[in-house]
Amino acid sequence: MPRWVQEGRVVGSRMDTSTKRSAPVVDASKGALLVLFLVTVIDMIGFGIVIPFLTYLVEDLTPANQEANIGIWVGVLMTSYSAAQFLFSPFWGSLSDRIGRRPVLMVGLVGNTVFFTMFGLANTLVLALLARFLAGVFNGNLAVARAYIGDVSTPQQLATRMGLIGAAFGLGFTFGPFIGGELSDPASRWALFEGTIFDTNPYLLPCAVASLLSVLSLLVAIRNLPESLPPEHRNQSQQKSWAAGMVGTLKSTGSMLRSGNVSVVIWVSMLFIFGFTIMHAVFILYTQMSPADGGLSFSEAENGRVFAMIGITGILTQGFLIGPLSRRFGTRRLIPIAILITGVGLVLIPYTQFEQRWIHILIAGGLISIGNGLFQPSSSSFLTRIAKAEGYELGVVMGAQESVGALARIMGPLTGGFVWVFTDAREWPLDYHTAFHLCGFLMICAALLSLRLPPLPDDSDLNHQKNLAESE
Repeated sequence: MPRWVQEGRVVGSRMDTSTKRSAPVVDASKGALLVLFLVTVIDMIGFGIVIPFLTYLVEDLTPANQEANIGIWVGVLMTSYSAAQFLFSPFWGSLSDRIGRRPVLMVGLVGNTVFFTMFGLANTLVLALLARFLAGVFNGNLAVARAYIGDVSTPQQLATRMGLIGAAFGLGFTFGPFIGGELSDPASRWALFEGTIFDTNPYLLPCAVASLLSVLSLLVAIRNLPESLPPEHRNQSQQKSWAAGMVGTLKSTGSMLRSGNVSVVIWVSMLFIFGFTIMHAVFILYTQMSPADGGLSFSEAENGRVFAMIGITGILTQGFLIGPLSRRFGTRRLIPIAILITGVGLVLIPYTQFEQRWIHILIAGGLISIGNGLFQPSSSSFLTRIAKAEGYELGVVMGAQESVGALARIMGPLTGGFVWVFTDAREWPLDYHTAFHLCGFLMICAALLSLRLPPLPDDSDLNHQKNLAESE
């Protein structure tokens, strides 16, 4: 099986599995695969559930004399989750090598249960930040779910089972924002919640639902998730310190960023993710503005529906469009096309007219989701194939890509929040359009850089592209 899967690599972590590579593969039960699916879905629900209501929560918790900092707090809270995952994924991966996969996955589910609820109950920005960061810490075990699949899968099973993780990503990002939007502030819509804890804590209900899903997954795990890594195949060597692990990750990533054609693909992905995640911070800041100021006056529920639509369109794109378009244009040509489609959608967002807001926002959102749905599998496929063609170690390459992607997801919302704070009250062109213009500029840079991608010797062979599209 691919080495990067055996190593359980995510966001640059490298799990030492040298002591278990000779272990016989024990096939997983359907129940075990269901647990892994649920772990991944909950991970993405945890990321996306706050998107529709985060701006409103920050407004509620911001002191009266600090309204100007709302955009910065939105960016910080959005970033904290990804930052925690980046910092602690290597720890969870290494720990699972020593004590087994099952206990680490179950500890993550327990942490989700606690800290999702804690976030919904937060009554200060500092407490909300702490809860969000800790939720990211315990949701940093996605590498362990991938390693589990590597433990229990034959090479013939691997592509399909990794596709399960890809499907869970899509579903989690679709239903996370939908749950967050539809269940926010329930007391204002349903008399059942008036005068209850959900009235005083208007964003507790979606967080409580996420916690409930985590509890249900934990119960399924207790019953159906066997250990995949027997004691005799665990790594008993002394664990590296966290600092040493992070230094090793950064050195490996830096080396790949200077490695010819491979580095071009990684830089293109970084610029794309950077521009895409700026939108995560500023989209709600824009849509919640009043029409008099150029906004759409969207509610939490309306914002959640927009992101759900983006998620569903992305799933359909990867399910039905990626194969035919790859055969028509080839992976190398499809990458800049996908980037430009995404960039056009991002730039169009702040030009939505209030009278036709749903038509305009659905067009912009559709372009974003189609472009992103084409780019992600195409770039991953191209990177895998160029790394193999040039003789690079695939584990190092994929780890570098995920590390750079994680850093881009950290910097994107922060950048969006700061740009919004310093421009939203100014006049055009440096007004609330600016953050979305920055997204478009980064996409243009990524598209231009992608023109340097070399043709592949087997570019007509698209079977790998099709398989990877299905796994996304």
